[in-house]
Amino acid sequence: MSTFRLLNLMKLRKLQEDGVRAELARARATETDRRRREQRVRSVLGDLTVDASSAEAVQSIAAARASSSSMLGELETLLAQDHQAVLDAAAAYAVAKTRTTQLEKLEEQHAARVRRADLRAEQNALDEHAGRASFGTTGGTDA
Repeated sequence: MSTFRLLNLMKLRKLQEDGVRAELARARATETDRRRREQRVRSVLGDLTVDASSAEAVQSIAAARASSSSMLGELETLLAQDHQAVLDAAAAYAVAKTRTTQLEKLEEQHAARVRRADLRAEQNALDEHAGRASFGTTGGTDA
């Protein structure tokens, strides 16, 4: 059986695909982790009860809310970047998967051609043997 000439390239493409898949998983994990952190921050901020009984307390509340708002804005920016990283990684994975799939299809076609050639050769050998047998030329001794 002849070997598939693009086998090494296919192995390389599969390794590339695995690397891109791992990058996609990392990007998704980063996005999920950051989203959880944002939800925790929002939850903590939403659960705070404040006593605004004095001017100092009101100023402190205003400063805390401004700081929290700034922090949430930064988290939202990072989440947008994380989401874009996931989209980019997913697109790269789709390309890598397509490239690998194309080579796998070529390998399947090659294997089918080799099987057909093997079957054809086997059939030819059977036909030749049958032809010899019908003419009495089996190579054996006639006694």
